[in-house]
Amino acid sequence: MDNTLQKKRTFSYAKYGYLFSLPFFLAFLIFNLYPTLYTILLGFTDSKGLGNITFHILKDDPWKNFRSILKAPTFALSIRNTFTLWMMNFIPQITLAMLLTAWFTSRRNQIRGQGFFKVVFYMPNIITAASVAVLFNSLFGYPKGPVNDLLVSMGLRSEAFYFMNFAKPTRWIVAFIQFWMWYGYTMIILVSGVLGINPEIFEAAEIDGASDRQIFFRITLPNLRTILTYTLVTSLIGGLSMYDIPKMLNNGNPNNSTLTSTMFIFNQAFAGSYMYAKGAAASMILFLIIAFFSGIIFFLMRDRK
Repeated sequence: MDNTLQKKRTFSYAKYGYLFSLPFFLAFLIFNLYPTLYTILLGFTDSKGLGNITFHILKDDPWKNFRSILKAPTFALSIRNTFTLWMMNFIPQITLAMLLTAWFTSRRNQIRGQGFFKVVFYMPNIITAASVAVLFNSLFGYPKGPVNDLLVSMGLRSEAFYFMNFAKPTRWIVAFIQFWMWYGYTMIILVSGVLGINPEIFEAAEIDGASDRQIFFRITLPNLRTILTYTLVTSLIGGLSMYDIPKMLNNGNPNNSTLTSTMFIFNQAFAGSYMYAKGAAASMILFLIIAFFSGIIFFLMRDRK
């Protein structure tokens, strides 16, 4: 009897945990790890052509594709464009998200209908990028479109303006779309981080007479270091991987002013000569750039205690 009870007590359910996690690992190996390793391999080959599965490793000059990409003026332009568009949307995005976070989490000014406002602010993030691109293409359409009609009717312009034919307006439109789609998501992440802070800290600060500004900058922000690090890194990864909005909106035009790094990679691998090897090399270079700047963010946001 004692042996039976002991066996029941020592029975392990760990194998069921491994069994339930097996589908994830299989999906990760097939759809993430294998394509990544295969892409690294292609960067050192002469792979070229749609449907051509035969390729050879460049033994004499394995870094040929990487040097070719780094020397390409279009690649350097795409990297500059990507960083510019990311900074143009991320700075106002994180600023507005922090202001809304301070507003929603204020203990002295209880906002009514917070759930409604959070849903409204987050809603642009659930709309597909293709739909948003089509929407803004219609809004800024030429010669007829709601924005042009409004400007002409208000007397601000005598005739319609072709927004998508000029670099600066197109960049600002792309940056605004990215900002509009993601500020609500960033706000939700920051609000969740604030709600995870021990409320006794805020109560003690209020008893000591701290103002809302002092509470936010001296208590809230320092305790959000981990959440801010996550937000910065994920925004960096998403921003430097920007593809759908500039592609669908104006295909990187005019004059490649909104050509991003991922669009450059797509054009190398799946357009023109189908240079898979150069596309793979460009993607690895982009990966190293993202890893480098992510490392800088982790270093700057580290706990200095």
